[in-house]
Amino acid sequence: MTLDGWHQKYLEILKEFNYDRSKEIRSAKILSSFLKNGFRLDLIEKKIKNKIVFVIGAGPSLDDSLPYLKKFKDFTKIVADGATQALLENNIIPDIIVTDLDGNMEYLKRSSESKSIMVVHAHGDNINKLPFAISFRHCIGTTEDKPFRKIRNFGGFTDGDRCVFLANYFKASKIILIGMDFGTSIGRYSKGKVHNKSIKIKKLRKGKSLLEWLASRSDVDLYTTSHPISGFKNIKLIDLQRLVRQ
Repeated sequence: MTLDGWHQKYLEILKEFNYDRSKEIRSAKILSSFLKNGFRLDLIEKKIKNKIVFVIGAGPSLDDSLPYLKKFKDFTKIVADGATQALLENNIIPDIIVTDLDGNMEYLKRSSESKSIMVVHAHGDNINKLPFAISFRHCIGTTEDKPFRKIRNFGGFTDGDRCVFLANYFKASKIILIGMDFGTSIGRYSKGKVHNKSIKIKKLRKGKSLLEWLASRSDVDLYTTSHPISGFKNIKLIDLQRLVRQ
């Protein structure tokens, strides 16, 4: 079941960004038509429930975080779209990738071939990219609107905060944010797809506010290694080993 109160947040997003809800619904229906039958949610649940989960974004701090992240290859990693390239370049395979398909498709396909689960999001502006979902081996579709048939709604707006909503939905024991900066600088793994920086920053601010809202109603232990987020405990990268042993 989608987090209680999410639908109101979604209606606020539509209004704030002037999105056409009918296009959102149409996009979700199209994505559903491309998806294979029978994807089992327990495949995601096994990777997340009661586990320490690293949520990895493509913010500017990701570069400095990668040497530390390499020490945790056996931990579940949920990765936001653009950060996939950074991980594969460092021989780290994401367990789950949350994407609206505006990242580097070469790296998304490579990760899918390495058995990453792809959580593909449908929205009004990515209808022309949805056929790419056909090529993914393990794929589930999501929407911010009402779920139906093969389409789920775990909550969240940007790829980054949707990762956190997903980990919270499946009841991780700890969620640790890496490279999730929500600032005014765009990381180099995002730059290739940023056409309007002011809109990108506005989306990041919204994503951060949604995480703060999530934190106010979540029972999961939440941490960030980057800029402060209300409801998340700040932790230094050097202290990650200590945290995961607790």
